[in-house]
Amino acid sequence: MTELIGQGFMSIFSQPSILLISILGVVVGIIVGALPGLTATMGVALLLPMTFGMEPAPALLLLSGVYFGGIYGGSITAILLRTPGTPAAAATAIDGYALTQRGMAGKALTVATVSSFTGGTISVFILMFLAPILANFALKFSAPESFALAMFGISIIASISGVSLVKGLISGTAGLLIATVGLDPMQGFPRFTGGITELMSGIPFIPIMIGLFAASEAFKSLEEMNIKENVKTKIQNFGITRKDVRKILPTILRSTGMGTFIGIVPGAGADIASFVSYNEAKRFSKNKDEFGKGSIEAVAACESGANACTGGALVPLLTLGIPGDSVTAVMLGALMVQGLQPGPLLFKDSGDLVYTLFSGMILCYVAMLIIGLFAARYFAKVTEIPKAILTPVILMLCVVGSYAINNNLFDVIIMLVAGVIGYYMQKYDFPASPIVLAIILGPMAESQFRRALTLSNGSYDIFYTRPITLVLLLLSVITLFTPIIKKLWLSKKEMKNADLRL
Repeated sequence: MTELIGQGFMSIFSQPSILLISILGVVVGIIVGALPGLTATMGVALLLPMTFGMEPAPALLLLSGVYFGGIYGGSITAILLRTPGTPAAAATAIDGYALTQRGMAGKALTVATVSSFTGGTISVFILMFLAPILANFALKFSAPESFALAMFGISIIASISGVSLVKGLISGTAGLLIATVGLDPMQGFPRFTGGITELMSGIPFIPIMIGLFAASEAFKSLEEMNIKENVKTKIQNFGITRKDVRKILPTILRSTGMGTFIGIVPGAGADIASFVSYNEAKRFSKNKDEFGKGSIEAVAACESGANACTGGALVPLLTLGIPGDSVTAVMLGALMVQGLQPGPLLFKDSGDLVYTLFSGMILCYVAMLIIGLFAARYFAKVTEIPKAILTPVILMLCVVGSYAINNNLFDVIIMLVAGVIGYYMQKYDFPASPIVLAIILGPMAESQFRRALTLSNGSYDIFYTRPITLVLLLLSVITLFTPIIKKLWLSKKEMKNADLRL
């Protein structure tokens, strides 16, 4: 295997055009990812026709570069403007933007870049060495396991609720209700659509995310147009110290493992990996109070988890022909166009090509690291643009990004409504992240729950007789109730101390 990897690198360096195409893909991916509404999936789909006349290696590395760059690019606007470019960056926006408000945008961008590179690169190495083994494990995930994974993700609402747990749970419940709109996943009849044809396929997630995070922030900026924020002199430190590295390294490694695992599970994706990594980072952190207020550990967790998901999602694609997420579903089409049949025979019949791809993917992440570190100080200058100019630009991007998804003005209306709701949620301290998380995971939890019951002929035994399902459900209960119990214990302790003072 080591020999094949070496041959892969030699193949790429002997053909500079492949290397240049890979770097081009990363640059395009970063741009696409940074623009609200233009997801990595859309970027890969748009460039797919361009690969039809290309050789397999450059074609697939171009799309891989867009994929990797797109997942990372979403963090740039999430950190600087609280405008997640991709769904995976919604979790990054929580602490990334808080760091920007504290004048630490440079450090946040650097941590995001390094974490994305580390998580993505390690996941590619895992893909290289453990693909067949991990793919066999992923096959054990049926409807009950997928339901339990979705419930574990939903239970994270308790950890990302901010100051008020009650308000966080209210937001999460609202998200779950929104997720029920559309066609019933099993029987196909419309639910809660009010006769509106556009709602038959459900309320689109990306316009809601753009509205809650980006448009709401723009509306808030309209109120603060005359307030000058003195951040120009603060955004100077773009490096990270040894102390920072020691602080975030365990988080990066742990989140990389979780992100890779979640990526392997078909149907999960970088957005789920990002939120799960955020929750686990907070659970293990010695500085839990920093989360939500500007924690570099939180940024590192979200970005390493999301980018590790890319390598994980390629495991079932290449070894079984099963896409791990929406992007790899498009890449499955690209493989077919190139005359390649994903599966065990791909490694046997086209081993040279496969390891050339693996080597190229590592180089894509190296290119992303160099570009990200070099351009970070230029990205940060966005915060120096006067609000009178920046706010209309953000609103324009929100409208364009929402419209571009389906070329539908209805999506723009949804985005604006979500923006107004998000604006008032900010004013009354209701967190937006639980809504986003619930909308992502709600449909998955419902559909997999009902499929599991169909498999078991209506028996609930299927949820506690399967070890993986049982473990994930127990973790869900622990994750949901730990913050509640902790808050009750602290409030009881405060009351006791108050009584003693009296």
